[in-house]
Amino acid sequence: MPTVSKSTIVKDMVDRFQKSKGIYITNYQGIDVKTVTQLRKSFRDQGIDYVVTKNTLTKIAAKQAGYEGVIDNLLSGQVGIAYSEDPVAPAKIIKEFKKQNEELLDVLGLIFDGELYPAEKYKDFASLPSKDELLASLSSMLKQPATKFVTALNNPFAKLLSSLNNLKNTKN
Repeated sequence: MPTVSKSTIVKDMVDRFQKSKGIYITNYQGIDVKTVTQLRKSFRDQGIDYVVTKNTLTKIAAKQAGYEGVIDNLLSGQVGIAYSEDPVAPAKIIKEFKKQNEELLDVLGLIFDGELYPAEKYKDFASLPSKDELLASLSSMLKQPATKFVTALNNPFAKLLSSLNNLKNTKN
């Protein structure tokens, strides 16, 4: 019979599974406390939840969240899962962590926008721009035409004179 605390854990994990665009399943076996604390801090600084729970509770939560049988074979051993609304951010942190700690963290698999990918794909996702980078780029692209339009409205005569001068120079 499930206890209240286990039911709460499963409910929280179901919420994480449903809200997350990027779910990275890792094996943290062999990492000392100091190093895993640094890893957790890196995740936390980017707004990513890195959670370690019992594999059986994770399987139950995954099933309730609609991932029945999808990640069951990945859940063995010491498993930590990174949940993020930005599907690229965990990959970047893991890639950076593995530069300094090559053998300590193994990516077992990942779910990117609801689809399961093999572990090696995290490297490809780490090279993609993050959500914030994409939004900044979009904002810049949207702002640029408006800026040019305002500039053109503010300097109609200067633009006309410049165009006439260019036309005169091309005729000569």
